Amino acid sequence: MSNLAVRTVALIAFSALGFAAQSQPAAPAPLTGFPFTDEDLSYSVNWPSGISLGEAHLHAKHAGPKWNFTFTLDAGVPGFQVRDNYRGETAAEFCSTSFERSTIHGSRKTEEKELIDRNRGVATRLTKGDGGTSEVAVPDCVKDALTYLFYTREELGQGRVPAAQKILLGGLYQMTLAYAGGPMIPIAGKQVQSDEVLGTVKGPASEFRFEMYFARDPARTPLLVKVPFAMGTFSMELAR
Repeated sequence: MSNLAVRTVALIAFSALGFAAQSQPAAPAPLTGFPFTDEDLSYSVNWPSGISLGEAHLHAKHAGPKWNFTFTLDAGVPGFQVRDNYRGETAAEFCSTSFERSTIHGSRKTEEKELIDRNRGVATRLTKGDGGTSEVAVPDCVKDALTYLFYTREELGQGRVPAAQKILLGGLYQMTLAYAGGPMIPIAGKQVQSDEVLGTVKGPASEFRFEMYFARDPARTPLLVKVPFAMGTFSMELAR
């Protein structure tokens, strides 16, 4: 083979290798957000007219199979402040081990902590001030309200909606979720594909409903929450 032919073959071979290298599929991007990594999300809390009333933040931090979840909300209208702080800790399988909440709703304040003893099947409620201490029997692997949100996301990521169950929020409440379809919704001025879930929370003397919309990303990021009140439906929208 002539020197020119060798060079031509080499050139073709290197060109082919270069094309092959360029044609290889790119490595998949690392999965981010819960349940793959720690997570920090921010939300705008909105009046029914769309005017912002404040903001909320949702955090998840893990250490092995255990997770720490926090949710903070600071909003309100003149003369009525709303400030909520929730913190949940879990063991494996999203079984709650403790849950704390500190809330200010106008002149009403609440500060308490619940410690879950799975072996005994009880949650001990410690209320600051004059609330004292009390115990309530809980189901095995009970989930507090905040942990239940993250558990729901993992279930949706596997194509399931959690079965109805008791959740812990000061006392036990029956939580029921139902899948309601996959609407496109506006988030930060853009139409986003979502999964809509309708929720019903029922206690001994109260019941309310809400709507949640989750992204179809691997983390099933919460996009929007709508809660109806007498004066209209308030919303919490993901801030992009």
